Amino acid sequence: MQTKLTGRSAELRELRSYFDSEKSEFIAVYGRRRVGKTFLIRAAAKDNFAFFVTGVYNATKNEQLTNFAIAMTHYSGSGCLEIPENWLLAFYRLSRYLESQPEGVKIVFIDELPWMDSAKSGFVAALENFWNSWASLRNDIKLVVCGSATSWIINKLIRNKGGLHNRLTHHMVIEPFCLRECEEYFSAFGFTYTRSQIAECYMATGGIPYYLSLMDRSMSLAQNLDRLFFSSNAALKDEFNDLYKALFKNASPHITVVAALAGKGKGLTRLEIIRITGLTDNGALSLVLEELEQCGFIRRYLPFSAEKRQRKNGILYQLVDFYTLFYYRFIRNNQYQDEHYWTSSLNSPTYRTWSGLSFEMLCLTHLNQIKKALGISGIQANACSWRSSSVENAAQIDLLIDRRDDTINLCEMKYSKGPFIIDKEYSAKLQNKLDAFTTETSTRKSLMLTMVTTCGLKPNSYSGIVQKELVLDDLFTET
Repeated sequence: MQTKLTGRSAELRELRSYFDSEKSEFIAVYGRRRVGKTFLIRAAAKDNFAFFVTGVYNATKNEQLTNFAIAMTHYSGSGCLEIPENWLLAFYRLSRYLESQPEGVKIVFIDELPWMDSAKSGFVAALENFWNSWASLRNDIKLVVCGSATSWIINKLIRNKGGLHNRLTHHMVIEPFCLRECEEYFSAFGFTYTRSQIAECYMATGGIPYYLSLMDRSMSLAQNLDRLFFSSNAALKDEFNDLYKALFKNASPHITVVAALAGKGKGLTRLEIIRITGLTDNGALSLVLEELEQCGFIRRYLPFSAEKRQRKNGILYQLVDFYTLFYYRFIRNNQYQDEHYWTSSLNSPTYRTWSGLSFEMLCLTHLNQIKKALGISGIQANACSWRSSSVENAAQIDLLIDRRDDTINLCEMKYSKGPFIIDKEYSAKLQNKLDAFTTETSTRKSLMLTMVTTCGLKPNSYSGIVQKELVLDDLFTET
């Protein structure tokens, strides 16, 4: 298990600057479950909290209030457990306790805040009252709230239209590690994995610090993945259900949507999602898609050159959560409960399909690193995909970087264990993509065919079609 903070240096400095400010602060920290939010906040505060409580998953109002009272008893040193009748009284008692403390900064940390907001509990109104009528009038309160239910944090706090409108002083989203941070993590804890192995680990776990913290440096990557996901007592055996149920009150439609997207690398339109899943085209579906996007499981984007009249129907929803893809391609398919399922799958067609799709996601996740390697970090650019509208022509392009300097990088991303070979057939396929894109889009911009591979291209008579070449090492750079 991870015992020291690695990475997160910018986030750590930012949080500590808030703690050192000369006014009260209301800080919301959010991000995907297991991404290390609590670990970061505890490191920034050095565990020096005036009050710290964590919400209880799927608990009633009375159970949440009891949990809050237990924390109050612990920090106040009172031997008497007094359970408040409602949240207004709970926060009133918190304010009275904080007033009794010595002068100086008082860090109040409420973890998993969304779980405390049970139905008709009055929790948000009480939180509003606590901040607006008491904490914000002082200069020594640092209220830090945290939650994995990103959509709750965004809608109830950041976009709040009531008493908390514009009351947050700061909000911070904690992203998964990038490849460079994963490399730093493995180095700090004595792992000797190569960059290729780190990339493969990322393609399975998505750079989630908690998953990395469970790995054993005495084992190979394949052994670790088998142990964590496929062994009889695997630590992450039930992670999929735990992950979605902890984030969404009714996770069933969310899981239905990601299950459909897991089979379509480039994504699906809303109408295609409805056709495949059987879900109803209504506001409830819109909310599901919005929540999945807010929590970082899917992304929404427009294909290149989408016409204005087609923009709404042409929007594509694409799965971008690595663990979810890994679950649907491997964990769920382990019907014989093979404890070495990952190791035995390494040369299978399933592995080759997954690795190609996951590597494309890896490149998309590290778009800033790709732009830096291309020397266009300072140039405005849109990232999207394109597929031919012709029934006869199945041409599609994985990633387009449409630049303001009248240039488009047409990116092909290929995962392989060694140098990638462009043969006669694949060269013709690439040329067909270029021709189809030029003809159908009528673009006047300069086109630059760009290959992103793990180990580079093997030079031959066909490799000259590529104008720009990037390799896995380019994705490990600092932006």
